[in-house]
Amino acid sequence: MKPMPIVPFRTPGASAAPGKVAFLFLLLLVGLLRSGAESAEPAAGDPSLTPMRARIEQFIVDTESLERRETIGLSAERGDRLRRHYQSSLESLGGVPFDSLDQEGKVDYLLLKSHLVHESRALTHLRQQVEEIKDLVPFAPRLIQLEEDRRRMKDLDSRQAAEVVSGVAEEVSKTRKGVAEKLKGAKEGAPAPVSKVLGQRAARHLDQLRGLLREWRDFYAGYDPEFTWWLRQPYEKCDHELQEYGSYLRREVVGMRDGEEEPLVGDPIGRQALLDALEAEMIPYSPEELIDIANREFEWCDAEWRRAAKDLGFGGEWRKALDHVAGLHVKPGEQPRLIRELADESVRFLEERELVTIPSLCKEIWRMEMMTPERQKVSPYFTGGEVISISFPTDTMSHEDKVMSLRGNNIHFCRATVQHELIPGHHLQSYMAARYRTHRRVFSTPFLVEGWALYWEMRLWDLGFPKTAEDRVGMLFWRTHRCARILFSLKFHLGEMTPQQAVDFLVERVGHERRNATAEVRRSIAGGYGPLYQAAYMLGGLQLRSLQKEMVGTGKMTERAFHDAVLRENAIPIEMIRADLLRLPLTREAKPAWKFR
Repeated sequence: MKPMPIVPFRTPGASAAPGKVAFLFLLLLVGLLRSGAESAEPAAGDPSLTPMRARIEQFIVDTESLERRETIGLSAERGDRLRRHYQSSLESLGGVPFDSLDQEGKVDYLLLKSHLVHESRALTHLRQQVEEIKDLVPFAPRLIQLEEDRRRMKDLDSRQAAEVVSGVAEEVSKTRKGVAEKLKGAKEGAPAPVSKVLGQRAARHLDQLRGLLREWRDFYAGYDPEFTWWLRQPYEKCDHELQEYGSYLRREVVGMRDGEEEPLVGDPIGRQALLDALEAEMIPYSPEELIDIANREFEWCDAEWRRAAKDLGFGGEWRKALDHVAGLHVKPGEQPRLIRELADESVRFLEERELVTIPSLCKEIWRMEMMTPERQKVSPYFTGGEVISISFPTDTMSHEDKVMSLRGNNIHFCRATVQHELIPGHHLQSYMAARYRTHRRVFSTPFLVEGWALYWEMRLWDLGFPKTAEDRVGMLFWRTHRCARILFSLKFHLGEMTPQQAVDFLVERVGHERRNATAEVRRSIAGGYGPLYQAAYMLGGLQLRSLQKEMVGTGKMTERAFHDAVLRENAIPIEMIRADLLRLPLTREAKPAWKFR
């Protein structure tokens, strides 16, 4: 809509002096030019918020709007559009007078800058992964283009679209036959012509393409008679060929078989991508240095295992101590009562020692649910937050799986797990994150989310929370497990450990039941978690432990004040929490530098 003309106010019969008219015209022209320039910039932020919070809140909603519009994850256009968004946001951020910001504003500035840089890098890594399978799905761009044209509301030529879809169906069939010939001609002992990793990635790509094609079809079918007349048969053929090809890759390349457990196949990202991810999390260590840290933590655990085993009368044989504790589980049906009692015990311990503020509503609203057998295949232990999901055997499981689930969720393992998932762990943490500095939700990191819960396992150990040697065994199992997570997850992504070797490592080095170890590895490599997620538990806990010594150990803060302050910072990289609490000098070019271990 064009702006209405602005006419200078005059009293009836009065005439304006020529100079005044010219001056008013100049003001109008300047105003129009200025408004035109500003229209290319983001709209002004909410004036009720601090400048950086307003900028971050606007970035969040702008990004969410774009992601609702650009939902085709396989699309190069989507990547290009988001990259332009991140770049323009970064350029705009560069114009902020950093030195005039207060400490919180400077922290927010650095968080946003880091986020923009690393989201752009993530798009590049995603593009590289798609490039690596382009020979397995050479037809993908044509299907993606159909849906992109629809979303951009371009007119559809149904006959031409039918030719495209029919041609894609033929190319899918041809590509599948080409892969089959390569597999047939492969020499025994030679590298596979198509790796399991790329085969699985391509199969998932095909699933997405089928969904994309279905969404495209559903928009027109039944509403456009010409579309239905031309496309019914080509669509059905193309959908069938995509499904057949995906099934073929899973069966012949990945090795899946009907009625058998899905093989463990991950998608390692490589060393450079790991380094980029570590920089994004503000961890100034190499993967190799982190592996060294994990090994040193393992040494502490080994010594404590020997001590606990000796106290239980098993000499220094930690496996016998573990086997003893694994057998101390409640009867079927009694697990919910145990969880309630352990949760109440944890809250009492914290409040009696004034370790952290626990709002009464937080204590009131948590709930529990029983985990389904299907979920237990990838999450053999509890998960939590406001709702704690209890892993325990069901009547549909095999006898072997029931026994392993009982042993893996015994009383003393649960005693450490419940406080990790509820209070003071994830439930208290998420409760506070929903109420303090909520604009920082976009910067959430597992090094704080999981590190916070793991930190409390360490802190409670130091404060005497484990009453018996059995309790110590329960807590040591999880602490050893978190050391192992650093090792197997980093080595997997570095290409130094296969998924099956990771399972064996958890069984032999930590003492997992094999079913639970397999589920643990499957969850870690399936793609639902970031590459550093498993390492973040122990490493984030060590960061918080170091910061606690710096703040509480030196008398700068009380335990409660420190823990409350960390929670109110929201789930951001711990180096930035440290900078805020210590009021460290910051520059706009600041890089991660805190060596916490």
